[in-house]
This record gives sequence, structure tokens and C-alpha cells, in this order.
Amino acid sequence: MFGYTEQQIAQFGLTWGVTAFMVYMIFIILQLARESKAGRFGTFVLLLALGFGMIGFIAKGIIKWWMNG
Repeated sequence: MFGYTEQQIAQFGLTWGVTAFMVYMIFIILQLARESKAGRFGTFVLLLALGFGMIGFIAKGIIKWWMNG
């Protein structure tokens, strides 16, 4: 499709698509913190708890980059 292989499209989707969803999740978490009037500590706890999966995704990318050289 459009001169790209399936592997290239999948790599693009995983890299940029998941990153876009992560940015959208941060927006949702911050909006949730604002609407609930969580304060600074509450916002930090929300970002830590709900964003923990994002830390795993970022760690996966760093470990993958480190192991490849």
C-alpha cells in the first residue's frame, strides 16, 4: 500500500500511533485532575497511577534501543 511494506506500516503505527494515544491519555488525566480539583499532589498521584503503563512503554523503547546497540 502506497509503496510501503506491512512491516513499515506496523512500525509506523506502533511508534507514532501509540505515542499519539499516550499524549491523549495525558490530556485526559490532566483534565480529570482539573475537574476533580485534585491539587498538585493529587495530580501527581493521578499521573503516577494512571500513567504507569506509559512508563512501561517508554522503558520498553529504551531497553530495545540499548540492547540493539
